[in-house]
This record gives sequence, structure tokens and C-alpha cells, in this order.
Amino acid sequence: MTSEEKEVTNNQQQPELFTASDVARFCQVDLKTIHNWADKGEIRHFRTPGRHLRFRRLDVLDFLRKYGYPIPEVLRMGKPKVVVIDDDPAVLAALRKTLAKKFDLTTFQDPLDALVAVGSLQPDALILDVRMPALDGLRALERLRSIDATAHIRCIVYSGHEELKKSATDAGAYDFIKKGELAELRDSLERLMGLERG
Repeated sequence: MTSEEKEVTNNQQQPELFTASDVARFCQVDLKTIHNWADKGEIRHFRTPGRHLRFRRLDVLDFLRKYGYPIPEVLRMGKPKVVVIDDDPAVLAALRKTLAKKFDLTTFQDPLDALVAVGSLQPDALILDVRMPALDGLRALERLRSIDATAHIRCIVYSGHEELKKSATDAGAYDFIKKGELAELRDSLERLMGLERG
């Protein structure tokens, strides 16, 4: 039976996209510098139909960390959106209990329903097991990375099949966490989303 549960988000609204002016302010540089960095491929971005630069939150975080900039509070606001796919309802329940406080969580027991929904949900991150009866998780990782609409979504593999760790990271996984290591999974997500302090 298909299971989809969405936790209620908190009142803070997290910005999903940032302008070149926002990024210039974060880095304390001139607007032209941001355009130069974007043109050189230093920071991931896309352009609107009007040719304006836009930056996704996680791409800005990656850039700021790479060059040692402090993380502004606006990048820590709200609850990042996370989709979890696992065919075991007990695993989904444990993940909801562990992650729902800090993350806007949507869980799926049916991987095909999840993959259909991911494009419209546009989560910041996706947590999935790579070995489920109805899904080749490694192939799903590769396809998510190869499609423009989902290439920006960071994927964390949460699996008991440690022999697939290298294959998962080669397919595009941000991290591989052994199933049952809930605190490690939460820590990995917090690092990815810039929620860790200090």
C-alpha cells in the first residue's frame, strides 16, 4: 500500500532562490564579480527567461563553504524540504521521528510514486535505499543527476547494503549512511543544508 505523509512546515519561509545581488551581499563583493564568477563556472546558477541570474540555496551554500565565507542566517531559515523513499514502513516511521523537527519531510513507501512526485515537490534533498523491489536505486540516482529539472537535488543513500557505497557515490550520491545510523543521517543532512552551528 502506498504511503505518503507530509509534516506541517513551520512559519518561517525559506527562500528557494537567490539573486546575484543577494550573493554579492553574502560575499561582500561587487555585483559584477558575481556575474564574472557565474560566467567562469565558479558557482552553479541558471538564468531566467529574461537572462537574470538565479542561484539555488544549496549551490550558494556549497560556494560559501568552498571559499570559507560565513553562512548568513537567511540560509539557515525555515525547514529544508526532504523526500524519503523506503519500502519499509518501520524505517519511514523512524526517519519521521528523527528528522521531522528540522526538515519538511515527505515520505513514500512506493518508489514509483515518489519519483513521479519529485519533479513537482522540488526537494532540497532526497533520501533513498538503493535496493528496493520496485526500484533500481543506482539507476534512479543517475537519472536524477542527468535531468535538468532534478539535477540540483542532493541525494543521500540510506541503505544496509554497504557493498554498494562506491557505486552509489559514483552514481551521484552526496553521502552514503548505513541503515540504522539515524544520528549520522541527521548530521549529514544538517551539514548539507547548512544547519549545523559553530
